[in-house]
Amino acid sequence: MSRRVNDVATLPVRLDPVSNGEVLPPPKPRLVEAQRLARAEAERNARRLGTSRRSFLRSAAGVATTLLAVNRVWAGTRPGGFFALDPAMALDTQAAAQVLAGDEFIFDVQTHHVSPDRSWLPENPHFEFLKRLGQGGCGESDPLRCYSRHHFAKEVFMDSDTDVAVLSGLPAAPLTTPLTQKEMDDTRRTIEMLEGWPRLRLLGQVLPNLPPLQAQLDGMQRLREAEGIVAWKVYTQWGPNGTGFWLDDEATGIPMIEQARRLGAKVICIHKGLSLLGYDPTYAGCRDIGPVAKRFPDVNFVIYHSGFDFPFEEGVHDPKAAGGISSLLRSLDENGIKPDSNVWAELGTTWRVVMGDPTTAAHALGKLLARVGESRVLWGTDSIWYGSPQDQIQAFRAFQIAPELRERHGYPELTPALKAKVFGLSAAGLFGLDVADVQRRLRGDRVAQARLEYANDPQPTHLTYGPRTRAQFLRHLSKQVGPA
Repeated sequence: MSRRVNDVATLPVRLDPVSNGEVLPPPKPRLVEAQRLARAEAERNARRLGTSRRSFLRSAAGVATTLLAVNRVWAGTRPGGFFALDPAMALDTQAAAQVLAGDEFIFDVQTHHVSPDRSWLPENPHFEFLKRLGQGGCGESDPLRCYSRHHFAKEVFMDSDTDVAVLSGLPAAPLTTPLTQKEMDDTRRTIEMLEGWPRLRLLGQVLPNLPPLQAQLDGMQRLREAEGIVAWKVYTQWGPNGTGFWLDDEATGIPMIEQARRLGAKVICIHKGLSLLGYDPTYAGCRDIGPVAKRFPDVNFVIYHSGFDFPFEEGVHDPKAAGGISSLLRSLDENGIKPDSNVWAELGTTWRVVMGDPTTAAHALGKLLARVGESRVLWGTDSIWYGSPQDQIQAFRAFQIAPELRERHGYPELTPALKAKVFGLSAAGLFGLDVADVQRRLRGDRVAQARLEYANDPQPTHLTYGPRTRAQFLRHLSKQVGPA
């Protein structure tokens, strides 16, 4: 690995444009400058404090130094957002921790891992990127093992403040998927073997456009009865021949929604935005969200990624937008779906991409909170694709929307109470959790005990998973031989 990539990877907040293997974010020169500035400032600050660079970067002051570098490179440009940190915090760990640490209930509603123990890559070449992404130094001889349940447990539950997470399936046929429903359940059981309250929730994978439809509907019933599944995951872009489906399609989407209603498991999580390689990007669009939300007001539709996609720029809401977050809001407007109704916006990958561009981040968050609703924006990180989600958590704790932008566009202030809703309180209501009871149980479980012991000698990797450069992404893309 080159020196440059290694230096970037050791920053406690990963600022590099990175792909989840589906699409490469466009390079942003200001991010490159922020990385350079953060590394230089970290070197100076570590020397001033008489500590090693490595120790400094593991501290709250190291995180503050990185986020303050983002503030500096965007200062004097368009007003938007900023990280509310005093420059003195770059040398004062206790002061920085007042902003970057927290005791919020954090419920990550989108996480992933794969099984490294089966041969599924030949049938799913669009996941070939994982073989290369895992070569970043996780210590495994087989790079796929960097994405195993054991690394997942460490990155999510040891190296971050995440309390509860939802494990989601992947877009692939059941017999060749990188993570089967049984393996998801095995992961849940592995974490529960730590003698704790169940910290991991599972989604039931549904592929309504994979014939025969009745088999998919019967599978939903089996998962509901045998595993107690209360929520589902669908990829409208995926299809056995590379063609997706719409949720309001009477032959596919509607029967799936009706079955969820019959089973009393009325939470449906839909991948929207982030166009999948090898599949028709048309179905990444959000035009079907409003119609089904209107038709089924008792069903909750969670929009993974909030419709965020490239190359759509996130700025002021565009009521005619064909893609991106504004396309989701357009669909809600056209169908009369009011804020805080039955549509929820999830931030997985979205926040990871925009947090290095404060104005884009301010518009993305502001639009969602103002239009989808302050109680309908959910925390998700798409981990383990990007390593530990801790940097995303710390950045969100510090982030603020500029007052002039709030006044001009009606965006809310990101108060601690509103951030607590996003971090987990809203998701708790959606998934039927009593937060006070959950927190009481979490404080005494084995994961909490292990965290306390681990805090004495933490070993975060600070790895960025995903292609970081155009050349790396094109090498991944060259492996694509068509849809599974």
